[in-house]
Amino acid sequence: MADISWTEGASNETVGDARSELEAGFQYCLFTVIYSIVFVLGLTENVLALYLLSCRAKDASPSSVYLINLALVDTLFVCMLPFKIHYHLNWNDWIFGDVACRVTGTLYYINIYLSIAFFTCICLDRYVAALHPFAYLRLRATHHLLVATALWVLALGVTLPLILGGPLHNGGVRNTTACFENFPLSSWTRRMAPYNVLALVFGFVIPFSIILVSYPLVAKRISQTKHSVRRRKALRTICIILVICTLCFLPYHLTHLLHFLMRVQLIQNKSFTDLIYKMRRVTLALVSFNCCLNPLLYYLTSSSKQWLLKFRLRFRSKTVYTICDQKLGESFGVYQLQQRQGNKHRGGTN
Repeated sequence: MADISWTEGASNETVGDARSELEAGFQYCLFTVIYSIVFVLGLTENVLALYLLSCRAKDASPSSVYLINLALVDTLFVCMLPFKIHYHLNWNDWIFGDVACRVTGTLYYINIYLSIAFFTCICLDRYVAALHPFAYLRLRATHHLLVATALWVLALGVTLPLILGGPLHNGGVRNTTACFENFPLSSWTRRMAPYNVLALVFGFVIPFSIILVSYPLVAKRISQTKHSVRRRKALRTICIILVICTLCFLPYHLTHLLHFLMRVQLIQNKSFTDLIYKMRRVTLALVSFNCCLNPLLYYLTSSSKQWLLKFRLRFRSKTVYTICDQKLGESFGVYQLQQRQGNKHRGGTN
């Protein structure tokens, strides 16, 4: 996550002694359309999620700290998408300078690996709550906050060499300026190799394995409980996380592994390398959809009716309440007056 190993690949790179033309003409339209959709939906959903989570922060569970941080990292990611949209819309020509290239590049991969990290924390939280309830009761919000802070510090610390390193934008094809692309073969075989292996193992394989293991254990334990609401909510949480990882992160990391093997020349078949390059284009675009799917965790695993009620009450006009109160008061007064007159009339006839 912290090195130029997480580049999007080059359109025209040196592979071995021969010059291999790796081209995917559909990528410019694909990235522009996908990133535009993710920007609109992701920004709307995550800003709304942050608002709703902040409204119920006092009454929320301590584990909601992870949800807030997940929404925050998604919001930061979608805010940098306009730069990526402009870049791909102009045939991968970067015009915003080296600093902007570093920031957008690091945010892209911080989003991927911090999202997976927070997913793992949420699954572990559900695991402890289901299998060790008494130990879970001793956990406080500060414990979850410390874990979330440690993950942010680790992510920023790992990306620091990338931010402070050498230039990351360079010459591309058709006299364009590439960002996070066109790196030589020597970089892939030397400096990038350890980073790629560590990213695949500790950034995805281990966290995804934890999620896969925790889901059946939690499902088995929760199925024995009598609290149907809590059971559905916990099962729904891990199920959504599992779906997002399978749809967004798993295809990306599988193609990333093949892409890395291609760059270090362990895969040299021309037709296969072309296929890998095109598959990587698609998975790089689709992995950003996690920002649109993550809000499902906030809405489906919490009391959506309470959130909807709070949202309506906050934005409903106060004038409407005043008018209604006055009318209700007047109606109630007339009703009381009629009752008294009726009682008096009955008393006189008796």
